[in-house]
Amino acid sequence: MRDAPSTPQPVTTQLLRAWPLPQPSGSKRSRGEVLVVGGALRSPGAALLAGRAALRVGAGRLTLAVGASVAAAVAVAAPECGVVPLPETGSGSVRGAGLRSAADDLAGADAVLLGPGLDDAAETARMLPPAARAMARDAVLVLDAFALGALAGHPRLAGSGPRILTPNTEEAARLLGREVRDLDADSRELARRYRATVSCFGRVAAPDGRLFSVGDGEPGLGTSGSGDALAGAITGLAARGADPVQAAVWGTYLHVRAGASLAREVGLLGYLASEIVDRLTAELTALS
Repeated sequence: MRDAPSTPQPVTTQLLRAWPLPQPSGSKRSRGEVLVVGGALRSPGAALLAGRAALRVGAGRLTLAVGASVAAAVAVAAPECGVVPLPETGSGSVRGAGLRSAADDLAGADAVLLGPGLDDAAETARMLPPAARAMARDAVLVLDAFALGALAGHPRLAGSGPRILTPNTEEAARLLGREVRDLDADSRELARRYRATVSCFGRVAAPDGRLFSVGDGEPGLGTSGSGDALAGAITGLAARGADPVQAAVWGTYLHVRAGASLAREVGLLGYLASEIVDRLTAELTALS
């Protein structure tokens, strides 16, 4: 393997058009099956946002595994998806052991996103090993939010299959066990240490040392639910057949471009994560 360049490769429209996504076919199953595991009682919207983002970038089939108390409401809010009710603790967190309810969905998924809307670190940690074991060998596991906290310091907890991490800078600090000092170097360190593709604040680092820069994006991207939109977009592209690095680069770019478009149309601040999600398809189409 050649040494990776020390500076990140800028992500441009020319780069992406020379690196096209797998061509979709007419079947929803052939375009990839996504499973999102999340949605505790206090935060079911996170799983919804992530799931809709996966569909907006072209994934074919979506299942949301969420807390039993919110499952019916989630099914009504997202009629495009299947829903798996997961057992909860007394406080409404999703039980880690309850993931067995989604065993068939884990086995059949092309990409699994675990984390959006989960709110108990210990219960989330209990989910990671059985999720990794249940998934197909070539399926991609995407970890976000509380799943990243559970993974911190335990790189083997999520198995050895292909995986993508989508930390913000605070989550990156937990994964590193220290403050983020140099986003380029630290993204590379995360990818190496956890043997994963990493999308962090506009950087995408691969385990082999490659580093891409999409840019920090508009300040309005720092809004509630924006990270769920990003993780969902990356997961949807992985389900379509993009390898982890391509899925992370394309998904991060589409997220940043959606923010730029909304900044022009709405304002630098004040647009919503749901609007980011709904903008993804137009940004993807613009690259075709």
